[in-house]
Amino acid sequence: MNSTPLSIQPDCLIEPLTLLKEKALWMPGKKRLFLADTHFGKAGHFRKAGIPIPEDIHTSDFHKLGRLMANLQPQEVYILGDLFHSDWNGEWDVVKAFFLNFPNINFHLILGNHDILKPFHYRQTVLQVHGPGLVVDELILSHEPLATIPEGKLNLCGHLHPGIRLRGKGRQHLRLPCFFLRKDLMILPAFGRFTGSASVQAMEGDGIYVVTPNEVIPLNLPDKVG
Repeated sequence: MNSTPLSIQPDCLIEPLTLLKEKALWMPGKKRLFLADTHFGKAGHFRKAGIPIPEDIHTSDFHKLGRLMANLQPQEVYILGDLFHSDWNGEWDVVKAFFLNFPNINFHLILGNHDILKPFHYRQTVLQVHGPGLVVDELILSHEPLATIPEGKLNLCGHLHPGIRLRGKGRQHLRLPCFFLRKDLMILPAFGRFTGSASVQAMEGDGIYVVTPNEVIPLNLPDKVG
C-alpha cells in the first residue's frame, strides 16, 4: 500500500477515489475495490501456441491482489474486464480457487473482449457477471470506454492499458503505467504484469497519474511527456 495514498475527487463524485500503486482504485467510504485487465491465463494461452512462457508469471499478480484484499478488507471487488485471457486452459482452475479464499467479498466481473469462456465456466465461480454499462451509484462501469456517458456519471473502464513515456535529459526515456482521467472518463492501468501498456494521447486538462513501484504521482502536462 502507498505510505501516502493519492486521492482525487472528480466533479461528479460525492467521495474521493484513492489511486493505488498496485494499479487498482479504492473507494474507502464504500469499501469497493476496482481493477482491470488481469489477463490471467495468458501464459497458458501462449504455451498452447508453442511459446515457452514461464508457468508462474501470474503468481505475483495473485499475491498482489491477495495482499490488497487482506489489507483493505473490501466488501466488493469489481474487475473491469479481461479477467482471463481468451480460451479455456488449466489456469482457469487456479482463478476459481483463488476467489474462494475470500468468502466475505462480493466479486463482480464486467465482461471484456477477452472474457470469452462459455457461460457455464463463470457459473462455476463466485463471480457475479455483468455486461458493460453497470451503474454503481455515480459510477458507470465498462471494459472499453463508453461512447456516451450519462450526465452526472463517471465511466470507470480499462482495456487500453494506459501508459506514459517520460523524457529525461538527452535521449533517456521511461514508459510507466498510469491512471488517465478526462472529464467523465477514468481509465485504469492494466493490473496484470503480463500485459504491457500503450501511450495515451494527453491534452491540457487531462489528469495523468503515473504509477511507480512506490507511489502514484500526478503529472503536470506537458512537462517531460513524450
